[in-house]
Amino acid sequence: MNPHDLIVRPLLTEKSTSLRENHNKVCFVVRREANRTSVKQAVEEALNVKVEKVNIINMIGKTKRLNRFVGKRPDWKKAVVTLKKGEKLDLFEG
Repeated sequence: MNPHDLIVRPLLTEKSTSLRENHNKVCFVVRREANRTSVKQAVEEALNVKVEKVNIINMIGKTKRLNRFVGKRPDWKKAVVTLKKGEKLDLFEG
């Protein structure tokens, strides 16, 4: 599988920005079939950085109501990638 197909998009939230600045961790939305080793290989190959550790979190979609109609947002998977000491990702810099 192409590494660009596995990584859907970077996750830009206040918490992920804080993790990136203080702990050298980067968050991505990845495909549901992804596992730790495939995410590590995809990030190293696509972004040319060395990865120390990968944590995967299954995010459950919220149930939403509009009057009598009930719907559900889709489930998705989040990957928190810890970069090795001295590595920096210029993906988010101006």
